[in-house]
Formats: sequence, C-alpha cells, structure tokens
Amino acid sequence: MIRAAKIAFFSSVFVLAACQSQSANQAGEASSERAERGEITLASFNEDGSLNQPKNWRQWVFIGTPLTTHELNGGNANFPEFHAVYIDPVSYDHYKKTGEFRDGTQIVKELTLVRGHEGEPNNGKDPANGSTVEASGRGFFMGEYSGLEIAIKDSKRFKDEPGNWAYFTWGHKPFPYDKTASKFPAESCNACHAANADDDWVFTQFYPVLRAAKSVEVGSDQANAS
Repeated sequence: MIRAAKIAFFSSVFVLAACQSQSANQAGEASSERAERGEITLASFNEDGSLNQPKNWRQWVFIGTPLTTHELNGGNANFPEFHAVYIDPVSYDHYKKTGEFRDGTQIVKELTLVRGHEGEPNNGKDPANGSTVEASGRGFFMGEYSGLEIAIKDSKRFKDEPGNWAYFTWGHKPFPYDKTASKFPAESCNACHAANADDDWVFTQFYPVLRAAKSVEVGSDQANAS
C-alpha cells in the first residue's frame, strides 16, 4: 500500500513537471512565432542615435485615429492629417495587465492625408471644414500616406527625458519612408504631452482601445473585446 502510494505520488510529480515543461516550450514557441511575424519588435538604434524603421507596424495593435483639419483651425492646424496610431503588441499586453506603459513601449503614428478630389475647386473640399462628398455621404476620408513618427519609452537610453519618452520622425513624405529616423528635440513634443496627455505623456483620451484595455474587468464584454 505504501509503495503503491509512493509510486502514484512520484508519477503525479513527473506528469506535472512534464506538463509545465510542455507549457513553457509552447510559450517559447509562441513567442518565437510572433517574433518571426514581426509582432515582437525591439527598437533598433544606430551608433549615431538614429532609429531604424520598425517591422510590420501596421500589424501592431491599432489604438486610434485623431484628425484636425486646416479648415477647422484657421488654416494653421499643427497636425492636419489623419494619425493612424499603433502600439507594439507586447506593450499592449503589458498595458492591459498593469495599466502602465512598459519600458520599451513603442507607439507609431502613421500620417495620412485627408482625401480630396484632384481637379475640382479647392480640391473638392468644403472650405469651412475640409470635408468631401463620397458614396457614403459627406465626411473625412483617408487619402495617401504622408509620413511616419514614433514615440519610445526607454528609461536607460532616455533617462534624462521627461517620462523617459523620446520622439522620432522618418519625415513628412509619401511612402516609402526613409530607412532611419532622427530624434525630435525634447521640448518640441514633451511640453505639449506633459500639459495635455492623460496618461504617462500618452494621449489616451484619443485612443479608445487603450482606455478600454485599462478600465475593463476580467470577464466583461470590454475585456473580451480587448
């Protein structure tokens, strides 16, 4: 009886260890597969401090698209394009679990012109607001890509920057963009972010995906959607 109990106990331990090992291997394989698909991307810097283009940023987690047109801002909008904003998947998962942006977070902003109608007066746009008429009605519609920017949180590389965030641009130009990005002067971005962004220098008030991810309770509809 005692011998049989010992055999059963050690058999259970062996099975448990095997399951744990298998789970770890599966997790490792999953991470490796995600890396191969470009879902896990570490920021790649050059010796001169410039930043290389991230891989497959359009496959990252989309979080929002703010728009402020020239026509609605006296012809002088600071950001007159659509901003399609993405966060890298690892940082998104971390944000969902902790409500914080991890060290290494990358948030990409791809700029897209507001669609117009070439050859029409004022490019087919309403002078009052910049809207156009399409099949679905009057509104604002995406045109062509016009630039790429990124914000990166890195407490070692940017230890002297507010919030440890730094901002880079590949320029305002049509796709394909430059291969490397230069860093914005900190004061050109951080002052606005510090004064107006809702969460750790990030404009989460414009990103419903992040707000939902942070505020949901496990098992809720929002949690399942996120």
